[in-house]
Parts: sequence; structure tokens; C-alpha cells
Amino acid sequence: MNIYEIREQYPILDRKIEGRPLVYLDNAATSQTPRCVVETINDMYYKHKANVHRGVHTISQEATNLMEATREKVRRFINAKSTSEIIFTRGTTEAINLVASSFGDTLYTGDEIILTVMEHHSNIVPWQLLQRNKRLKIHVVPINSNGELDLNAYEDLFTENIRFVSMTHVSNVLGTINPVKQMIEIAHRYGVPVLVDGAQAAPHMKIDVQDLDADFYCFSSHKMYGPAGVGVLYGKEKQLSRMVPYQGGGEMIGNVTFEKTTFAELPYKFEAGTPDFVGIAAFGAAIDYIEGLGIDNIASHEQLLLDAATSQLMEIEGMRIFGTSEHKEGVISFLVGDINSYDMGVLLDKLGIAVRTGHHCAQPLMKRLGVTGTVRASFALYNTLEEVTRFTQAVARVAKMF
Repeated sequence: MNIYEIREQYPILDRKIEGRPLVYLDNAATSQTPRCVVETINDMYYKHKANVHRGVHTISQEATNLMEATREKVRRFINAKSTSEIIFTRGTTEAINLVASSFGDTLYTGDEIILTVMEHHSNIVPWQLLQRNKRLKIHVVPINSNGELDLNAYEDLFTENIRFVSMTHVSNVLGTINPVKQMIEIAHRYGVPVLVDGAQAAPHMKIDVQDLDADFYCFSSHKMYGPAGVGVLYGKEKQLSRMVPYQGGGEMIGNVTFEKTTFAELPYKFEAGTPDFVGIAAFGAAIDYIEGLGIDNIASHEQLLLDAATSQLMEIEGMRIFGTSEHKEGVISFLVGDINSYDMGVLLDKLGIAVRTGHHCAQPLMKRLGVTGTVRASFALYNTLEEVTRFTQAVARVAKMF
């Protein structure tokens, strides 16, 4: 990949912050959006804006075709069997809530579920809400000192009461790539379905839901160079078919009377109301963009950035990096000495470096690490080795101020 040609697709990267060129390293929170995706949004609003699925007129049919073309692109991108297994949501959070609510209807008081200590709040709180209503018990898989899940402890949790597992593919704090295929196989040996939060995985690695044998897999457009407000829930057809929708309204119905409602076929029974067909079409453009560059090329480039940044940061006195697994994505969470993460982040911003600070919506993990927050730098395909050096030099400069 020619990174410098790629960067021309992102006008925001030409911005200056405090008079300095922007180095954007907050990609795990949200990635930037290339011109081709923004142009698709404009094109949808200017030429194809009409409600989808129900219209007989030309513009409605065009909008419908563009939205459904994205559903097929998503199916191909993650190698699902059918587009009926691809449900559009507003993001990973809504996808997890959908499963917690709808699949959760099949759970009973006394049932138990497994999470991991490295989960984002979005994969904790929905299950706690379900726990409150169903009186479920939640078990948590611990990690070792490298930030890797303890697989022996995980398997030891399985009893006849375990009914569901929900876990992240990649930690948004540690960057650890979890062995989800192996963990799914273990769960399935006990007849337990698994949801995988792929928000931090889908932009960076090849996803094959059939190879993983995941029952559910979810991710977000805004972390994949696409627009905000669009996400995907993949679910095996056999699982989705037995679930009742957790939202009602238009589009998701078969027939409605005041006595009874029947639901539409998959995937539409989980897509209540007018979808964000503009954003969904633009997400299709983002998938085309990723596939055009090649996900393996993106992964190789980000690994190069990660290795360089890690090596340079470790030369700084007092540096602590959280998450040192051999299997890791382009995320570095760190602290330097006793410097508060917020203070480090504010001063880095003055030097043009955009990072994330705080608990990263992973407070249980922070407690396990023995800190209240970290500084997190996360890489994307448009970042450069020169930016890595600017970032690490800026961290060293700030460290000397304390």
C-alpha cells in the first residue's frame, strides 16, 4: 500500500492542532472516513433518498437495492451462509443488546452466563440488565500477567447451568487477540452458544464466522472507515429463528391486527422502523474500500506500526505497557511513572497527538490491572512510521515535564 496516496483520501489528516500537524491515534474509538465513503453519503442524499422496501417507485427501489447490496457485501466480508443472517443495527452496542434481550427471553432464573474480565461495558451492562430481570449468575474469565485469557479457568466454569458465553474477539484496551475459535469449540462441546464482540477485530483481520463457528458476531461501521450509526449483528439462522424481536414497529411485521401480530422473515424481523439506508449504503463503500486495499495488507502495516511504537516507547524511563500478548493488534495502553493518563493526554494534544485516556469503558479490567485509567494509542491503515516517531518523542517530552 502507498500510505501517502491513501492519506490523500482523508482531508482531516491535513488539520493542524495547536499549530502542529495532527497525528490521529484514536482509531480504536473511531476511524476516519475516506472521501469515497463521504461521496457515497452525498450521492445517497442527492440522488437516492427514499424509504426502502415498501416503495414501488424508482428511487425507493434504488435505495433498497443499494442497502441490500451492502447486506450481501457484509455476508461476503465475514463469510456468512446467507444474507438472512445479517441484521443491521446502530452499532455493536445495539447488536449485543438485541441478543441479550431476545436470546435472553429463552433464559430462566438460575441460568448462568460467562463473560471475560476484558469486556467493554457494552458487553457487560446488557447482561447485567438481563441478570436483574432473570436473576442470572455471571461468571468472569480472568487474565494472566500478559493480558491473555486463562483458558483453563474458562473451561472450568462450564457446568450444566451455563447457558451462554459472550466475549470480545480483541481487547480494546490490551490489544490481545483472543483464541475465540478455540473458546467457541469448548463452549459448543457443552452445548452453549457464543456471541463474539468483533468491534476491534473486523477492521483489522479477516473474519470467517463459519470457520469460527460463532453463533453471533457483531461489529460497527464507524471503526471500519465507514459512517457512525451503523452496525451489524450476524447470527446463525437457527438461533435467530427461535428469537423474538425486542423492538416492534414497521418493517419487521408480517401481519398486524389488534388481536395478533406475526413477524417478517429473517433478517427483517429484527429491523424495526426506517433503517439508516444512507449510512448502510456508505458502509458498503467502506467495505469495498477495505477489500480493495486488502485486509492482510492492512494488518501487516498496522503490525509494523505496533512493533515500532512498542520498541520506541519502552526506551522511555518509567514506561508501563498493559497487554504484552504475542497475539496482539495495533493498540498500546500505557502509563509513564505516576503521570495521570488525563494529564498525559492533554499535553500530547498540545503537541498535535490525538490519543484516548481514561478507563476506555472497561472499568473491571482497569481494576484487574490496578489502575484507574491508561493512555491508549491505536493505529489504522493511514498512520505512518513518521507519526509513530512523533508520538513516541512527544510522550518522552511530556514525561520529562514531570
